[in-house]
Amino acid sequence: MADFPSKVATETSSPKSQSSQQGGNSLRGLAANVTTMMDMTFIKSVPAVLMIAEVILGLLQWALIASAPYTVLPAYGWVMFVAITLWILTTILFFMILFGAHRKLTAVPWPLTMMVYNSMATLLYLTAFLANAASVHPFKYGYFYGHMAAAAFFGAAVTVAYAASAYFSYLDWKGDGGNAATSTVPT
Repeated sequence: MADFPSKVATETSSPKSQSSQQGGNSLRGLAANVTTMMDMTFIKSVPAVLMIAEVILGLLQWALIASAPYTVLPAYGWVMFVAITLWILTTILFFMILFGAHRKLTAVPWPLTMMVYNSMATLLYLTAFLANAASVHPFKYGYFYGHMAAAAFFGAAVTVAYAASAYFSYLDWKGDGGNAATSTVPT
């Protein structure tokens, strides 16, 4: 028993050096913590790319309409409501999945929820696109014709993106997704 103290090596350090080793208040530590919280398999998946496309195309659509006098025609009220509401919801949903918040809500059937959300978004955006496309004509000889026509194009593109998301969500819900890259919400 007399040998015991000579075989033990101990180190002491100050609390400040320990906190800097663990990240502490440094920007590098904060960035390391954020990236470890992010689900990098999701960001590389097809559903994530579609969600990013939906956010960008939706933003372009409502920004183009908002830059024009859209209150002249009541149809653009519906288009703006659909575009902004789904843009906000998709952005929130994207970050929830990216940072794994959906895993904490275990009572929610996420594959079914995603399928219903994307299907409803497709239908709502289809009606908004049709209203937008049908209401471009009054702007034909004005300055904002290009804005409204481009908004109709982006409305069609975001409708297709939501339809593709609904398809992949359906595959995930039915269990036919196959590999992890086609999974809407990683489990």
